Amino acid sequence: MAKRRDEEELNVARRGFKDAAREGNHEEEARWANVLGDIYKQRGEYVEALKWLRIDYEVSVKHLPCKQLLPTCQSLGEVYLRLDQFKDALIYQKKHLELAKDSDDLVEQQRASTQLGRTYHEMFLLSENDHHAIRNAKKYFKSAMKLVDKLRENESCKRSTVFLKEFIDAHNNIGLLELDLDNLEEAEKFLLQGLKICDEEEIPENDDARSRLHHNLGKLYLELRDWGKARVHIEKDIVICKRIGHPLGESKGFINLGELHYRIQKYGEAIRCYQKALDIAKLMEDEDALVSQINQNIKIVKEAAQVLEELERDEQELKKLMRSTCRARGTSNERKCLLEQKACLDSLIDKSSTISVWPKHREFAKRIKKVATELCDKEKLSDSYLAIGESYQKLRNFSKARKWYMKSWNIYKSIGNLEGQALAKINIGEVLDSSGDWVGALEAFEDGYRLAIEGKLLPVQLSALENMHYSHMIRFDNLEEARKLQRDIQKLRQLLKDTDALRNRGSDYCSETDTEGGEYSIYSSDSCGSPDRHKASASKIHLPNHVEEIDENAPLVSLLHGRKKNSFNAKMPQKTNNSCMPESSIRHTSKSDDNQQASGRKRPRIIVSDDESDEPIESDRSKRRAYESHVGNIVASDIDIKLEETTATNAVQDLAHHNAASKDVLSSSMPVQIEESVCSFKSKKSNSTADNDAVLPNSNRSAASGLKSDGNCAFGDFLANQKYAGFNLPEHENDQFVAFKIGDETIQLDVSSFIDGDALDVESLKVEIACVYFLQPSEEKRSKGLLPVIGQLKCCGKALCSADPIADLRHFLYEKNVGIDVIITGWVPKRLMKLYADNCQEMSEVPNMKLLKKLYNLEVSEDEILISDCALQDLSISPFLTALQVHRTVAVLDLSHNLLGNETMERLQQIFALSSQKYGSLILDLHCNRFGPTALFQICECPVIVARLEVLNLSQNRLTDACSSYLCAILENCKALYNLNIEACSITSRTIQKIADTLHEGLVLSHLSIGKNYPISGNAMANLLVKLASLKRFSELSLAGIKLNKAMVDGLCELARSSSMSSLSLGGTQIGVEGAIKLTGALSSRPQELVKLDLSCCGLTSPGITQICANIASIGSVTELNLNGSSIGSECCDALAAILMDQQCSLKCLALNKCNLGLAGVVQIIQVLSGNDSLEELHLADNAAVPSERIIQFDLTPTRPKSNAAAPEPECKMNTEAEALEVADSEDEDMKRPAFSGQDGSCASSCQKNSFTCCQLIQDLSSAICLATQLQSLDLSKNRFSGEVIDALYTSWSSSRAGLQSQKHIVAKDHIVHFFTEGKKCCGIKPCCKRD
Repeated sequence: MAKRRDEEELNVARRGFKDAAREGNHEEEARWANVLGDIYKQRGEYVEALKWLRIDYEVSVKHLPCKQLLPTCQSLGEVYLRLDQFKDALIYQKKHLELAKDSDDLVEQQRASTQLGRTYHEMFLLSENDHHAIRNAKKYFKSAMKLVDKLRENESCKRSTVFLKEFIDAHNNIGLLELDLDNLEEAEKFLLQGLKICDEEEIPENDDARSRLHHNLGKLYLELRDWGKARVHIEKDIVICKRIGHPLGESKGFINLGELHYRIQKYGEAIRCYQKALDIAKLMEDEDALVSQINQNIKIVKEAAQVLEELERDEQELKKLMRSTCRARGTSNERKCLLEQKACLDSLIDKSSTISVWPKHREFAKRIKKVATELCDKEKLSDSYLAIGESYQKLRNFSKARKWYMKSWNIYKSIGNLEGQALAKINIGEVLDSSGDWVGALEAFEDGYRLAIEGKLLPVQLSALENMHYSHMIRFDNLEEARKLQRDIQKLRQLLKDTDALRNRGSDYCSETDTEGGEYSIYSSDSCGSPDRHKASASKIHLPNHVEEIDENAPLVSLLHGRKKNSFNAKMPQKTNNSCMPESSIRHTSKSDDNQQASGRKRPRIIVSDDESDEPIESDRSKRRAYESHVGNIVASDIDIKLEETTATNAVQDLAHHNAASKDVLSSSMPVQIEESVCSFKSKKSNSTADNDAVLPNSNRSAASGLKSDGNCAFGDFLANQKYAGFNLPEHENDQFVAFKIGDETIQLDVSSFIDGDALDVESLKVEIACVYFLQPSEEKRSKGLLPVIGQLKCCGKALCSADPIADLRHFLYEKNVGIDVIITGWVPKRLMKLYADNCQEMSEVPNMKLLKKLYNLEVSEDEILISDCALQDLSISPFLTALQVHRTVAVLDLSHNLLGNETMERLQQIFALSSQKYGSLILDLHCNRFGPTALFQICECPVIVARLEVLNLSQNRLTDACSSYLCAILENCKALYNLNIEACSITSRTIQKIADTLHEGLVLSHLSIGKNYPISGNAMANLLVKLASLKRFSELSLAGIKLNKAMVDGLCELARSSSMSSLSLGGTQIGVEGAIKLTGALSSRPQELVKLDLSCCGLTSPGITQICANIASIGSVTELNLNGSSIGSECCDALAAILMDQQCSLKCLALNKCNLGLAGVVQIIQVLSGNDSLEELHLADNAAVPSERIIQFDLTPTRPKSNAAAPEPECKMNTEAEALEVADSEDEDMKRPAFSGQDGSCASSCQKNSFTCCQLIQDLSSAICLATQLQSLDLSKNRFSGEVIDALYTSWSSSRAGLQSQKHIVAKDHIVHFFTEGKKCCGIKPCCKRD
């Protein structure tokens, strides 16, 4: 009936087209061609549809207005998409969008955006690493959502069901995208919201929009293993498609239903469903790929049924073996029976994994655990733990999965099995990823990679790299790092390919050692074929060469053991099971099979043999920001270095191992050395961890310092195995050591890492010597915890100074081979340092030299523990925490800029709970780590911390809104807390509102930093500001990076009027000139004690700067003012000069970087400082571009002008002198002309006058610096001064700093120019670590 109706429609359309063509009615001709194309498209005859749509397009282009092309481009784009011709599809879809924008047609813009999103989505599913495709898919789907939402608000569109269905489809598309990104919770939210809209708007039950939602919800619940809900939605999808005459959707519905039956081992029902899908698909013309896929799925199910029969037979055999074992108890046959039972269980494990019977898999794995315990075999026991963890992971019980994986990892570590450790770490990473802890997952993958590197396990390295690539590309949207890892993956794949080729050639010469089955004997227990493997092979039809194909012939040594063989043989991501479901949405291409998702999803995994996804259920932008806050601390360069180190050696070693073990049954297929035990991969020290490898390369001047010792050293491994890779010494002195004489002992250090430019960093060298000397075992002082205080380092009787040129020192050290005498002026007890060193020795751990040097800090007491930026991780910090537990007394604990997570916080909670120090101030600085929300729970649960805590810095940790209740509890219960910093913690309005609700008058909170969090709504911020105004002691607020709207600015002004603020940081808030004037006016309206005001990057421009400066001047108490990034210009320098010349000015630090002051403005600012006695620090970077000016040579000898006398004008000369300044002219011929004429030194041309003007400004700048005697730090970076100008300016600087030693920091390539005095640090302190 339906077919006859289609034929009638086709005949009518053909007649209409012919009539229109004959009459020359081009509009009707194009319309009928479009109708014919649409009919063929609905019938699945895409090639024929394309033919008619091309006719429509050609007629429309030649004869019709551009607007008539809109439906044509849409139809062409859709058909090309269904044919998987993405390049052509994008051409027409982008043209569609362009035409819609030109005609300002929001309806067509929305449709075009939706189509573009679908195309990029399909490209992502078909690709391995198309990062741009997923970005564009998100962009266009979200754009479509916004456009349709805007259309629904239009009164003329509110009653239209068309836009309503588009709105529903937008939810469906975004939900599907989240599903394909494995964000299952987000996907469920969008899809259920779509159904809710259908119900609220009374969309008919038999509507195609509903069918799409039911289809995708069915798939979603399959992944969540909620079989009941999955079946309900799948059956609804099938019924709707059948009623509306949608054969493609009906076929896919039956495929989904077949997949459901397959997963619950109802293979007869699964085959019946697939057969129904096949019958429907065969009726469609151009769905050959769908037909082929269904046939493949039927084959898979039949093979799975055979495997199930084998499993049931083997299970009966197992029961017999168990009875035999019971009878053999206490006899000589007991061990034999246990081994037979273990072999049978291994086979059952493989078969249950193959057909995804995970409850049985868990049962068998736990049985193996008992057998391994009776055999007293730690390796088999750890294998069983790994298998149990896999079972729980597939059953989506992630907490238990992680517990068992950790147990497995601990045993592998205890026996030194690097392969097992690497496998466990990667599996732990997958569980963390599935649980939503993306940062923790990435860290685990990296640990697994380092262990695989150490064990030279190439396939495991590849798996770890691909998981890391997935994390960076999908989870954190880090394109640069993803590309880098992809290059490493390609190198490793090629290496594995070359290794296989070498092995295959080697096996040709020793054929008698090959077994009959060759490598296939390894997989004999899986000969029936895993559904996942079949699906994987099916998906490869569409994909380029993948790692799956390479790894298929590269089993690990652990393949000799049943559990590991299965865990690593699955070569496709978990989602490959969905190859049974060719399409996720009816609105997508009919060939967008989920088998194509394999390469775009999680990287090939270690324990992937299931057909369900264990992906994260949380998709939050906060995770990406938390990741960005610390990813710079991860030593990514290790990947390249270690890959290069192992690449050349592994292939040769693998071949050698193959030849040496050629008599082994599996020799012809083993890529790595085969021995009876995996313990052949034992590390040199059984207790070694990946963290040690991570710590040493990061210790730039400690681990890299290259230490030698004449005596025996307690830390011999540390002292002997250092990589002497410091900075290169000038000329040829690299890798030469200097002898330091301390009493009767001599220590040799490579001083190259302590050379900065042409000077030696003497103070850092003293600290290094003290710490190294402390580690000497023969030193009696060490046993007492005493460290030397080094007064001087003397070379040939002369004390070394940082200002001394390195050339002079080199002459004595390298040419005359003279040592350096170390003068010790005293001894200082460092109990905590001694405890840490003793623990490292006891635990056979390498001391972290960065940590040792931080603990040596002579400027702080033993109660102040400042160990930031030491590359510490949860494992590597363990010796220190053990020491801290003994030390107990802590007033300040700074663990910032490390890689610490929640495990460290648990240890800290225990340490404080056991401490006898029940009262007294406590400052916790934990910023820039990997702490999660539950770390705050540990704070809440520790009465000692709650009672003592006064300052808590949690900024740059991935806390998310999950921390809101904990933060509120801390604010409520920590009665002494006055300073809370939660900047860049990925929190949103929800947390800000909860904080506002918690605040009340009784709190002592005075400092709050919440900047760099997004999004924060105006209402939440307004409520917070109102509550802050009610606090009696509140005085410091940081909102840096939060864009403030007018309502927020008004709330801020009210806070300024009602509270006495001492610090206000608004950098990057973009409040603009109007907002800044209003705010500074409010601050000046009442007596304030405002000390710090940050208005950097707030969009301030010259018209309003004068008023802002006047308001700031009237406040009077400001000592630190930051106007960086403001467009001040030279015309507004007078306003700034007025502040500085004011006798009441109390400014000590002024930041004017990148303010467009020009050279004249820079000069003017510094000139007015001659009458200012308060300013100590001035930043004027990036304000002038001197090299673009013409500057001629002139005498720049610094002179101090006399009072009541004009400064002498510079004498311009052509001849260069020792202190002359020269900036090359841009025209060569100008240099040949006489530069001056006459006796007065006046310039001979207008060009020369311009040059002279710049010369005059440089001269004025030099004189101004000379007169600004109170300045202690001056930043002139990025002003493009030549080397001669910088030298001259520094001469002026150094000649005028009476009683203070002048220093400079110049880096020519980065245009850094810092002048400062002794005791001031020009740079090196991170902005987030600056303390008032």
